[in-house]
Amino acid sequence: MNLLELFLIAAGLSMDAFAVSVCKGLATKKIDIRHFLIVGLWFGGFQALMPALGYSLGSGFEQYISHLDHWIAFILLALIGGNMIREALSKNEECHDASFSVKTMFIMAVATSIDALAVGITFALLPDVNIAAAVSFIGIITFILSGAGLKIGNVFGTRYKAKAEFAGGLILVLMGIKILLEHLGNL
Repeated sequence: MNLLELFLIAAGLSMDAFAVSVCKGLATKKIDIRHFLIVGLWFGGFQALMPALGYSLGSGFEQYISHLDHWIAFILLALIGGNMIREALSKNEECHDASFSVKTMFIMAVATSIDALAVGITFALLPDVNIAAAVSFIGIITFILSGAGLKIGNVFGTRYKAKAEFAGGLILVLMGIKILLEHLGNL
């Protein structure tokens, strides 16, 4: 997996956290550095932790499903991306409250990073993934985009929330298709 592909996956995964950060920024009257650090560390940390957990799980059963790995990667990425696209196209605008409490941030960090767990399983099925670099990169990109989402939400509102979720979903679906086509082309 090259750096561009990893960046696209990291950006796609971070779009849920970005969207929630936009809502947080919208609901917060005055943001400061503490708010940026809170959203960045919670969302970036969980976006890094979940693929690492998924990789560990996937590595345990990779030998049993290696003949189907490309299909599993495609299905997982297509489902995650498709769900993000569906949510982006939904007319149900849901914004969260302005609380930055540990309980609130924990729940949101877990909720926005569940898809990263499945991507971690996908990483275990791919031959050329440096998992330490991948999870670090995903965490850093999510940290940065969460902070940007907080500021964008505070300044512009939710105007970009649906577009970001749609773009993230589309990226994940396209990466799944790429993985499938590369494998089928090698048969």
